Amino acid sequence: MTNYKTTLNLPDTTFPMKASLPQREPQILRYWDSIGLYRKLREIGKDRPKFILHDGPPYANGTIHIGHALNKILKDIILRSKTLSGFDAPYIPGWDCHGLPIEHKIEVTYGKNLGADKTSELCRAYITEQIEEQKSEFIRLGVLGEWDNPYKTMNFKNEASEIRALAEIVKGGFVYKGLKPVNWCFDCASALAEAEVEYKDKKSPTIDVAFSVVDGAKLAEAFGLACLAKPAAIVIWTTTPWTIPANQALSVHPEFTYAMVDVGDRLLVLAEYMVESCLVRYELQGLVIATTIGAALELINFRHPLYDRLSPIYLAEFLELGFGTGVVHSAPAYGVDDFVTCKTYGIANDDILNPVQSDGVYTSSLEFFGGQFIFKANAQIIDKLSQASALLHTDTIQHSYMHCWRHKTPLIYRVTSQWFIGIDQEMTTGDTLRIRSLKAIKNTKFTPASSQARLHSMVVNRPDWCISRQRIWGVPIPFFLNKESGKLHPRTVELMEAVALCVEREGIEAWSKLDSSELLGDEAPLYDKISDTLDVWFDSGTTHWHVLRGSHPIVCETGPHADLYLEGSDQHRGWFHSSLLTGCAIDNHAPYRELLTHGFVVDEMGRKMSKSLQNVIEPKQINNTFGADIMRLWVASTDYSSEITLSDQILARSADAYRRIRNTARFLLSNLTGFKPSTDILPAENMLAIDRWIVDRTLLLQRELQEHYAKYRFWNVYLKIYNFCVQELGSFYLDIIKDRQYTTGANSKARRSAQTALYHMSEALVRWIAPILAFTSDELWEYLPGERNESVMLNTWYEGLTELPADFELSRKYWDGVMAVKVAVNKELEVQRAAKTVGSTLQAEVTLFAEKNLTTDLMKLSDELRFVLITSTASLARFVQAPVDAVTTDIKGLKLKVVKSLFSKCARCWHCREDVGANSEHPEICSRCIDNIYGAGEVRYYV
Repeated sequence: MTNYKTTLNLPDTTFPMKASLPQREPQILRYWDSIGLYRKLREIGKDRPKFILHDGPPYANGTIHIGHALNKILKDIILRSKTLSGFDAPYIPGWDCHGLPIEHKIEVTYGKNLGADKTSELCRAYITEQIEEQKSEFIRLGVLGEWDNPYKTMNFKNEASEIRALAEIVKGGFVYKGLKPVNWCFDCASALAEAEVEYKDKKSPTIDVAFSVVDGAKLAEAFGLACLAKPAAIVIWTTTPWTIPANQALSVHPEFTYAMVDVGDRLLVLAEYMVESCLVRYELQGLVIATTIGAALELINFRHPLYDRLSPIYLAEFLELGFGTGVVHSAPAYGVDDFVTCKTYGIANDDILNPVQSDGVYTSSLEFFGGQFIFKANAQIIDKLSQASALLHTDTIQHSYMHCWRHKTPLIYRVTSQWFIGIDQEMTTGDTLRIRSLKAIKNTKFTPASSQARLHSMVVNRPDWCISRQRIWGVPIPFFLNKESGKLHPRTVELMEAVALCVEREGIEAWSKLDSSELLGDEAPLYDKISDTLDVWFDSGTTHWHVLRGSHPIVCETGPHADLYLEGSDQHRGWFHSSLLTGCAIDNHAPYRELLTHGFVVDEMGRKMSKSLQNVIEPKQINNTFGADIMRLWVASTDYSSEITLSDQILARSADAYRRIRNTARFLLSNLTGFKPSTDILPAENMLAIDRWIVDRTLLLQRELQEHYAKYRFWNVYLKIYNFCVQELGSFYLDIIKDRQYTTGANSKARRSAQTALYHMSEALVRWIAPILAFTSDELWEYLPGERNESVMLNTWYEGLTELPADFELSRKYWDGVMAVKVAVNKELEVQRAAKTVGSTLQAEVTLFAEKNLTTDLMKLSDELRFVLITSTASLARFVQAPVDAVTTDIKGLKLKVVKSLFSKCARCWHCREDVGANSEHPEICSRCIDNIYGAGEVRYYV
């Protein structure tokens, strides 16, 4: 026997079957660094249109978690796809550096009372270490960016620029000092931004408290009574007994109906709607003797149950029915609605009672409860109310309550003197910051679209923005206040620029070192230099001012106006929100054209990843086990618009999908052996029909993928690439062309036609996967034939694909029908193989019993139909001639029958053919193989 294996064009490539990503990816990272890939991208992009994604800065504290990885990978996929689409898409990574968590870390490590300069020094050193660690982890994910020049909010120039941004907002008239209740954390000893508040369940005591009437005659008159026959009281319900010592008023709704209820020993005033439920709660019997509307009760005085002071009734429309008594006790120091109501009725700032100190302890001067922590004092307050015969009922409820997102401890509203950005202050232009912001939201594109409503509702309902904090490690609010009037210095904006110049040279420490006389001269004794720092959300919320305007010229635009902000859904109340307000205050528009929101990562049970639940999967763990490309594929394959599920099993499935894509790429490469694009590419008109079809199919798919990339629908990109590899290629085209690739002449038109198609597909596929499989695509790029540059990312989408002419003999629809027939035949072949009727499909002979139109179509392939079906013979017969044992298929008008061939197997092509042995010199092979080895070679037209 002759060794015919040497006459075959067997596939061959050194592209590894085993990816070994954890070992290979670091090598590729070093390669990117050695060639300066990011810099090369900027060089080739200098004349391209720009696409600017402004990075939301992660907090520089601790190693990255899977949410960080998700966020950075999504950004990198977008920027890589934009680069391939012909944009210059730079990426300037950033870090948020100031704020309490860093300062707290330093205090825990080194102790308190270090002084401002030492605290700042240690904070800067700690953050620098944290950034370097996080940076290396982000780079390991394959994220391309300006890592040698990121933006940091603690850079001196950025700190100075933040002061300049504040000056612009001051200039616009948005900033004022006010006494208002703000979210207050005892552990932080500072006000919190709305974005720093989270809600968790909390158990709280409830109390129903009676306030005895002082103006009895007025109360009787309000209810249309001649007089009060018994002692009378109005009843309030609250879940915060600790606020009772600070009570200064009572609130009723002007339009609610209120009832005077006789309960035997006294009269109680309750909302009529709540009478029945209240009496049940108090275990009392009662009779409504009169009713009135809330407006009639205005300014009637009642007496505080514990202290010798009055509590007048004020009208307020924030009250609701359904729980409580329909009457609210107002402690203006500890409630936003209470504060607004009491201020409306003329209570001066100096008259507001505020006995709770910054640490949550009552002042020592507070009678009965001084020196006690407020939540611990609840029980004593309840006892004291009972002793005063003012307590009608007490209970405990579990309800959603605001907590500090850092310390996870309950917050309170606490009135303090703070600096605010006014949301509803009318400008000289006639609009307000709220109006500007809502207009900007309307002009912003949202992905997903539903997230627009979320940001809109937050802006509609938000209060003024408290921007001041009482910390050390933060950008100062460099204001000088007149000691007598409390007003800002008339040259405030000018002075802020002088401070900014100092900070630009020395950092924020310059403010604490600054002697007022250096800027104010002889005026210095007349002014106080304040020590408040800016809310850390102001830091990140003004990064558009310096990053998009000056610190990184490559992303600077007039405006500024980034094309995209991309962060987690919590940033509607965080970075998206603060950036919107500062952008509208400074530039009268949002700093972004589009917002993209992703959800949070959860485990398979939908639980948030937590160390206590032992369900955390760290990015480093994935890198070391699977490789970053598997993590990137998981990110791309998931609809990120809602919660994103991750588990070891999901990663394993991603790894399986990766192997399918990699093996497809490897098959393409292995069959390009000996192919030189410069000399061997065939023009489309010289290619076989099926090769022209697959190139056309590749082109159509590329158009779809480009559209999905542009719309950030990466799960569609992944799914279509995967299905293309599995279905059109793996189950159809690549399977069909093996015979032609292996058995025809090395330089034959039949083989070069297939190789041309394979080459075009390879060039397209390597670009399709480049945004997602960042490492694998460059590895594949290295193995592709022909001269090429250093990285797939230095190119754009492949332009060598050609479209099928509209009048092409075998149309797109035609091949769709052929694929369906092949699926039907494969299904029956598997049945026959399972029954051991046949071994390989090439041992089979198939007869297709088809109706006229289908027969006409399949006849176009002539004898080449057998190569499509990968059987030794394939014959056609009329549908009505189908024998009883013919198999009915899922295709209407098609039955088929499979039998085992009785002919000998060709030792070279493995087809069972009648002519095997007909040639005495080559008895082991068929005439087709003899012609391909020794003759002119077979001619193929279609497949």
